[in-house]
Amino acid sequence: MQRVFIMDEAEQFLPLYLRFVKGIVDSSDLPLNVSRELLQQNPELISMRSALTRRVLDLLGKMASGDSDDYRTFWREFGQVLKEGVVEDRANKDKLAKLLRFASTHSGKDAQDQSLQDYLGRAGPDQDKIYYLLAENYATAVASPHLEQLRERGIEVLLLTDRIDPWLVDGLAEFEGKALVDVARSALELPDGEDAASQEEMNIEHKSLLDKIAKVLSDRVDAVNVSRRLVDSPACVVAADDDLNPQLRRMLEASGQAIPQSKPILEINVKHPLVTRLMAEPDAARFGDLSHIVLDHALLAEGSQLDNPAEYVQRMNKLLLDIDPGATSE
Repeated sequence: MQRVFIMDEAEQFLPLYLRFVKGIVDSSDLPLNVSRELLQQNPELISMRSALTRRVLDLLGKMASGDSDDYRTFWREFGQVLKEGVVEDRANKDKLAKLLRFASTHSGKDAQDQSLQDYLGRAGPDQDKIYYLLAENYATAVASPHLEQLRERGIEVLLLTDRIDPWLVDGLAEFEGKALVDVARSALELPDGEDAASQEEMNIEHKSLLDKIAKVLSDRVDAVNVSRRLVDSPACVVAADDDLNPQLRRMLEASGQAIPQSKPILEINVKHPLVTRLMAEPDAARFGDLSHIVLDHALLAEGSQLDNPAEYVQRMNKLLLDIDPGATSE
């Protein structure tokens, strides 16, 4: 007896991340269980699953290579689901990577329509990394102080705002030999050859200020460094290379998982007027308030919630009331 309908939902034929695919598998001699209602696992079934997965990915690849709106429509509907495949299906990671689409600083819009090939095609000849930023949403990402130095140098950054993205970048790691680099990590290397030594020299030059701020903020930050990534902002917070990124930490905490406590690294822009004012502040109490305000603003810009908003408001009110009206009048 041939061509007998067995089941209308057969998860064995395709991985979960391709659950949006509908079709008919016509095959003979498939092994069934005793009730003849379920498929049995065997090498033939595994081979069919692999072949069907490749077939679907090849069809999506052809759709993505065209200039029509078909793939853009598909990505809007199923892009987040397809991203799961990078984490789940290591055998097809390279094919899946070419199907990914992202928002970026190049496009200036929140649409996820830029491929990794597009990114590398625009990268400078001395750029050996793919830079990305994780954020809660596009508005937070595009306004992030972490982008300032890269934007000034014309370096494109992918803006990742989907919940799956922290796992995606960990699973992908690199594309065509170019490592993916989080611009919100402490050890950010830029294509001009700046290295840890230059960072060390900057920290040594401003050691007294950094030590003073670090002492005031010892309960809230792990370290204070001079920033190489800021242009217009007074400060930003970054994660250590071995720490969870803030977005992933917030998601895990929201799901009820116990996460080891950690403190961010504060980076300050010594050329910013607010930091210059901090350097010149002789009063210890006002120096402390200003230091906390600088950190609070950096956390808010990064998308974090303040642990004590009322205390922040009190410090801001005190600062505003202490401003000398004559100091700003010309």
